Amino acid sequence: MRWIVHLPSLQKKGCDVLVKVSIDNLADEITNALKEYTTEVEEGLEKAKEDNAKEAVKILKTTSPVGKRTRRKYKDGWRAKKVGSAWVVHNATNYQLTHLLEKGHAKVGPKGGRVPGKPHIYPAEQKAIVGYEKQLEKIIRGG
Repeated sequence: MRWIVHLPSLQKKGCDVLVKVSIDNLADEITNALKEYTTEVEEGLEKAKEDNAKEAVKILKTTSPVGKRTRRKYKDGWRAKKVGSAWVVHNATNYQLTHLLEKGHAKVGPKGGRVPGKPHIYPAEQKAIVGYEKQLEKIIRGG
């Protein structure tokens, strides 16, 4: 006796895959379909991580403040780097300034006071998170 099994995870370019299998091979066919689906999802997630990290770098390079002394070094110092299985966005040239510019800091001198922060990292982070979530949902749904 043969069964006709519909394997939607093996769809290629919108075509459904119908496979004739015997009952003895049904478990193997399901296992193979799940392995292929898992591989596709893993590859998609890696690409989504990289794409969103690079997009965050583009956003940071356009929205980072430019100071008098740094001459664009801070703005142009943003990089995306793969560390293990994660992608890290960091400032390679003036990493010491990230917190000071984002949150603000106290002034030095006899008058004192505070310099207000210029939020530029948090908005880029939020856009990257939302973009990753959208891509993640699309990948898992098979789109």
